[in-house]
Amino acid sequence: MELRQLEYFVAVAEERNFTRAAERVHISQSGVSAQIRQLERELGAELFDRSARTATLTVAGKAALEHARAALAAAGALGQAVGEVTDLIRGRLTVGMVIGCTVTPLFDALAAFHRAHPGVEISLLEDNSDRLVEGVRAGTLDLALAGTATATPDGLDALTIISERLVAAVPAGHPLAEQRRITLRELSAHPIVCMPPGTGLRTVFDQACAAQGIQPVIALQASAADAIADLAARGLAVAVLSDSMAAHYRDRLTALIIDDVETPALLALVWKDTHSPAIRELLVHSRRAFAGPAPDGKRPR
Repeated sequence: MELRQLEYFVAVAEERNFTRAAERVHISQSGVSAQIRQLERELGAELFDRSARTATLTVAGKAALEHARAALAAAGALGQAVGEVTDLIRGRLTVGMVIGCTVTPLFDALAAFHRAHPGVEISLLEDNSDRLVEGVRAGTLDLALAGTATATPDGLDALTIISERLVAAVPAGHPLAEQRRITLRELSAHPIVCMPPGTGLRTVFDQACAAQGIQPVIALQASAADAIADLAARGLAVAVLSDSMAAHYRDRLTALIIDDVETPALLALVWKDTHSPAIRELLVHSRRAFAGPAPDGKRPR
């Protein structure tokens, strides 16, 4: 019995199709079929019912499946343990980042990690902050750069990268343009453009409004700060942004401090655990990258 036979067996069981399983393990369908036939001969039982178009497990196949998965997992753990001892890290990391991320130290950290550990496959995906945090919590993401309303989301570890107040931003000629500070109630007398629910910035804003019983009119929503600024500059609504976001548009917009929203919008790296040596190493590179000068274009979401 060989590990590759168990790998092919699990692939067919999960794909329920020999052709798709062959594509998954990158060998011919005849090769998969031959190896599984050999495994069946060694076990003395058929593992699949091949009478229909879909490959379904027999009773013996169902009994064997979890043991096959466990054997493959154990083999992977063995390789990882030896890799740690020999300073060679392998595996896969799935990293999440907020949509439209412009925080370049994250990319610097990924690049430095890749140079140090080329045997680790890195996957990178974008989503809104709430879904990123839930992905880390559920284990579908190893680490994520996400906007949050609290320094440490429940059940996770976190490293705060940016902590900023919310501001309102208006164009020249707007009734609020001569002010330098504003209250949440004054702001809510005007239509507002801000990020959608599920972003850290929007969560902070919504919580502040709820605490005062204020129901603002969210006239427009956009995931990108550039879009929010462009809409506000055209006089369609008052923009709600973080301080550093608004600073990028000072040629078009005047930023007003919102006096009674003191809770900051946070941008943080979040992760669930550090049992994986790859996650531990990526965190080392991330701390090093983010310890440098504050990046231009920093944008909590």
